[in-house]
Amino acid sequence: MSSKDKSAAMAMIAQINAVEGFDPLALAVEYVDMNTGEKWLRLPVISQIAWFRLKYPEGRFTLNVAPGKDCFVATARVYRNYMDPVDCYLSEASAAKGQHPTKPSVSAREWAQTAALGIALRNAGFGLQFQAAGEAFDEPAVNELNRDGQESSAENTHPDNLETAINPVPATSEEDPFETAMKMPCPISKYQGKTLGDILSIDPKAIVWVAQKFTGNPSLSEAARLICEHSLVATA
Repeated sequence: MSSKDKSAAMAMIAQINAVEGFDPLALAVEYVDMNTGEKWLRLPVISQIAWFRLKYPEGRFTLNVAPGKDCFVATARVYRNYMDPVDCYLSEASAAKGQHPTKPSVSAREWAQTAALGIALRNAGFGLQFQAAGEAFDEPAVNELNRDGQESSAENTHPDNLETAINPVPATSEEDPFETAMKMPCPISKYQGKTLGDILSIDPKAIVWVAQKFTGNPSLSEAARLICEHSLVATA
């Protein structure tokens, strides 16, 4: 493909989710690859959210987070409208993040949420014309701009800080607690790879055991108790 043809193709891609009077390029920041020194244009997650709100003012996101081995696994869905059925979403993406080795104060849970939402928004077409959009990098991007238009510190550009701007978005909603509980991984070794929801139909007594006797993960025990209460599983 010639450079002219490539430019024409990129111009067409840039029209995806176009909003009159809005140019996402103005919100892009420069990312420098710490290994090669190569410079890229990156669209931050918070900018993707702003773009999405302009395109779909009644849209919504859902974020579901489950603990994994040494990490949190987040799944994000993007909807055109807050009234859309649960399975009628524009895109879905998952991301797993563990504790950052050099930043113990960073929340792995929120980092995973930010990464999943950014990838889901990119898959929905918000940022395809950039070299990178929505990714959460292992190290902070440089030249990130803060709200005052000044270059901010590396600490403030970490994905964990971007997540603080995601939570207040009015139309964003968390998944129903029961649905979240049903998707939690079962800690019983013989049911490895299955969720608590899977076990509910296979072995309800196992759900009761997790709720009452499992001590390895309080979140899993709480999820099992919620399932017992919601499904009227006998715990006596």
